Amino acid sequence: MKNGREWEIVSSDYVLESPWYTLRRDVCRLPDGTVVDPYYVREHAGFAIVFAITADGMVVFNRQYKHGVGERVLELPAGALDPGETPEACARRELEEETGYVAATFELVATFILDPTSSTGRIHLFIARGAAPEGVLAREVTEAIDVQLVPLGSVIDLVRSGHVSVQSHVAAIYAALDRLRRIEVREPEAT
Repeated sequence: MKNGREWEIVSSDYVLESPWYTLRRDVCRLPDGTVVDPYYVREHAGFAIVFAITADGMVVFNRQYKHGVGERVLELPAGALDPGETPEACARRELEEETGYVAATFELVATFILDPTSSTGRIHLFIARGAAPEGVLAREVTEAIDVQLVPLGSVIDLVRSGHVSVQSHVAAIYAALDRLRRIEVREPEAT
């Protein structure tokens, strides 16, 4: 094992580098000596997802077209970290830019590995409390977003019914609801 890895990277080069997508091609040697050529890895800084709750118990969602799947999907506000940006700064920025909502309090709830087989990215989930439409929209040209407010008690139904079906957002919703439940019943968190 070299550099703490079970696979040795024999060589590496970039197939594609852009502000939105970086694809690396590795040649790897496995512990038994087998060489895998090529092995592709998507490099990126990760994403932040925001479970934003208003003072009156509404959760902020986005409905927008996603070209990869070719349809409009319902998601929580989210986006990619900019170079050098912290996950919390990204969460705050994305919530405001996409929805016009801001919140004073952001709590990191979980960090998920995006795709351990072919990606370096992680997803950072934040709960934002007291969200209010007091920010400034700054959507990208590719973002045609309809903001939807959903009562906190109805959020799980969006997952169960398949209205929210993006895997990272399904995981984020379950993790956020679990965190909120723990606070409500004051359960001790596992250490």
